[in-house]
Amino acid sequence: MAVVSSAKPGVRRERVRATRARPAPKRSRRRTERLVVDAILLLVTVVFLVPLAWLVLASFNGTADLRVRVPHPFTLDNFHRVLNSDITYRPVLNGLILCGGATALCVVCAVLAAYPLSRYESRYKRPFLLSILFTTGLPITAVMVPVYAMFVQVNLIDTMYGTILFLGSSALPFAIWLTKNFMDGVPLVLEEAAWTDGATSLQTLRHVVVPLMWPGITVVTIFTFLSMWGNFFVPFFLLLSPDQLPASVSILNFFSSRGTVDYGQLAAFSTIYSAPVVVLYAVMSRVLGGSSALGGALKG
Repeated sequence: MAVVSSAKPGVRRERVRATRARPAPKRSRRRTERLVVDAILLLVTVVFLVPLAWLVLASFNGTADLRVRVPHPFTLDNFHRVLNSDITYRPVLNGLILCGGATALCVVCAVLAAYPLSRYESRYKRPFLLSILFTTGLPITAVMVPVYAMFVQVNLIDTMYGTILFLGSSALPFAIWLTKNFMDGVPLVLEEAAWTDGATSLQTLRHVVVPLMWPGITVVTIFTFLSMWGNFFVPFFLLLSPDQLPASVSILNFFSSRGTVDYGQLAAFSTIYSAPVVVLYAVMSRVLGGSSALGGALKG
């Protein structure tokens, strides 16, 4: 009996040691996977940061070229040369008018179109949504020639409002798809309570649905504005007067016919050109950073 009892603790200790020794390969494998993922993320970060570093450094470099290097000599002359009405002020203002007007038009129409798609059932709902999904992948270059011919026929060529209409309509399918997904998250019971109090559908949309999905509308606004702000092809085709061209097109002025480029002035202009997007993101992120009104609505 004594021999048997003395053997059991030894067996148990061996089993415990074996159990503790097994997870070692798993921990090593996880550590290797983590290192690989960190290396990939670091590589992606460098790929994104190198062009930004060149942009900032070259804008202050008096002898800028395609190399990423410390400005020598350090100068503000690049900004002084581009900060005038013809090169920067008017093109940026034109871009704000075009993109701001088209974004406002697109977001309003997207909310109005997404509301019946989210709240009402129809046998044509699915085909319509699939058609919207198809148009989001349609390249803009495929329709520019017939659009140009149509604009000439209806006297919309070389007009700011005509370009705003086309920019807003071209971004509308993607905006409708996003807006509908955000609107599906608003409980229908809140609208039913408003209908019980005598509110119409438009009043319910304005006073109940839109305030609750405001973070979603903010996301749609940012994505829509970003897609338009960098759009070169549409204003280049539809606007003919140089004084109406936005900054996304006037950037061609820094490329001469002989292929030479003033990289310092180009970098300075690109830095100023990026400022409205950064400001829009900073302002809108404050809205996204706040708590959603939906949580407070559901508590009642």
